[in-house]
Amino acid sequence: MRDLQLSLNQTQRVRLQVALQQLQDLASQAAASSSVTIADTIPVNNEDGILKGHGTSELDGQVVATLCGVVERVNKLVYVRALRARYKPEVGDIIVGRVIEIAFKRWRLEINFSQDAVLMLSSMNLPDGIQRRRTAVDELNMRSIFEENDVICAEVRGFQHDGSLHLQARSQKYGKLERGQLLTVPAYLVKRRKQHFHHLEQYGVDLILGCNGFVWVGEHLKTGEHDMLDDQERRPEISKSNKIDDEEQEWTFTPLEVRHHICRIANAVRLLSALGFILTVEAIIDTTEAGFSSNIEIKDMLGPEFYVQIVEREVQRRISLLRKKG
Repeated sequence: MRDLQLSLNQTQRVRLQVALQQLQDLASQAAASSSVTIADTIPVNNEDGILKGHGTSELDGQVVATLCGVVERVNKLVYVRALRARYKPEVGDIIVGRVIEIAFKRWRLEINFSQDAVLMLSSMNLPDGIQRRRTAVDELNMRSIFEENDVICAEVRGFQHDGSLHLQARSQKYGKLERGQLLTVPAYLVKRRKQHFHHLEQYGVDLILGCNGFVWVGEHLKTGEHDMLDDQERRPEISKSNKIDDEEQEWTFTPLEVRHHICRIANAVRLLSALGFILTVEAIIDTTEAGFSSNIEIKDMLGPEFYVQIVEREVQRRISLLRKKG
């Protein structure tokens, strides 16, 4: 029950204990052959020229585990994947970060890693969209693009000599994120997948699952609207006496229904994170729909009753998956 302080009554406590015990039994059945602890022997065929990877070592001619986790095999490579670990960046990771400093030709971002990440001015598209050399004027206008505390989505490009990350944002899908919530979850709950950007059309919400454990839930904005937003920020301030057009006022306003959806989806992410479930778009949508079907208010999604219901739903889902495989 990480990050949630729940006051369960006697019935809810019994239901939760039964559901958690069932989850533990199902997990042990699924990973009985591949889960290892420290010093456990990993069965391998030495004649195949096995390569010992992370979390393994050789002892008395046998391959043993040096970590608690799950044995993974990729061709001849054998390694142990830890069940819980800090974020380890890889080139190509989609990450979400917050700007903490503007330095010479670069922004420094906090990304839930031991070191800060760096986004160079030359590693992103300029607001005008023209491919050209960066000038001194661009350096002076860096704060008009990103400033402190702005939330940014980018991609890991590589590592610098001091171990910090080098980011790039040369695509329209990267850039500044607005009108939403930034959530922090354990990085090991977000698995690397082909798609980390999700547009939930039924809610009008964008969901970005950052590999570094930062999750963004915000209003869906079309690509052209991002450019319009940048143009408005760079536009000189108009005198207060001038009235804003009704269309512009409507564009800058997030509808109440969309804000409710953002809060509901964000609470679903918080609940799944507190339960320690892997964060997938399917699990988040299923939890959100469960709140709708049970007529649960947004604030009650983090309450004890819905907490127990989600655990019970997960038990039923895993039982049905085992039956299908069987």
